[in-house]
Amino acid sequence: MPNRSSTRRRDLNTLAARIVEQATSDDPAVRDDGKDPAAVSLGRRGGLKGGAARAAKLSAERRKEIAHAAAAARWQKSD
Repeated sequence: MPNRSSTRRRDLNTLAARIVEQATSDDPAVRDDGKDPAAVSLGRRGGLKGGAARAAKLSAERRKEIAHAAAAARWQKSD
């Protein structure tokens, strides 16, 4: 396991002030996470459609095979 003792700790008051500033600010530049809101919206709409469209194209047998593989991967030991 990596040594994480060198992580930088923030002053609690500074962190609280930053959280309050971001939560209460009307300025989009302050709350900017670096993403274009239009692109985020398009990506979300495509993502919501994708799973249903893929499931509609798959046969029941193929969906069952995928589900079994997913369950096996979840329960596989990671030693």
